[in-house]
Amino acid sequence: MSLSSHQVAGPVWNLGRLNHVAVAVPDLEKAKAFYKNVLGAQVGETVPLPEHGVSVVFVNLGNTKMELLHPLGNDSPIAGFLQKNKAGGMHHICIEVDNINAAVMDLKEKKIRILSEEAKIGAHGKPVIFLHPKDCGGVLVELEQV
Repeated sequence: MSLSSHQVAGPVWNLGRLNHVAVAVPDLEKAKAFYKNVLGAQVGETVPLPEHGVSVVFVNLGNTKMELLHPLGNDSPIAGFLQKNKAGGMHHICIEVDNINAAVMDLKEKKIRILSEEAKIGAHGKPVIFLHPKDCGGVLVELEQV
């Protein structure tokens, strides 16, 4: 079987491992205490990210991480989520990619909506983009350059 001659390979990029699962929480200190004191997980310090409108805490799970998200400032995207989900809940998953710019070009060609014009610097100091949940089976997907 040969590929038809008019097919052109798109930009080359590869999906990597699950980096984290993000959970929006209404009470960050209570959530930190639960993961640390009840479950015995390694829980990091609270890091404010005003450019993203959130405070984050990473919970190390060995093979991946959880990211606890809490609203910061007036324009927080997490505030709206918590208004609809008072107890909190899963907000997004983050998957690593080896070439975020190629991923953006390829996904746009495939008609996947990206929630920003270009990659922003995320909580790990690396470029990230978010894909529209309606194009991803109802899940908000973050891609992070590794």
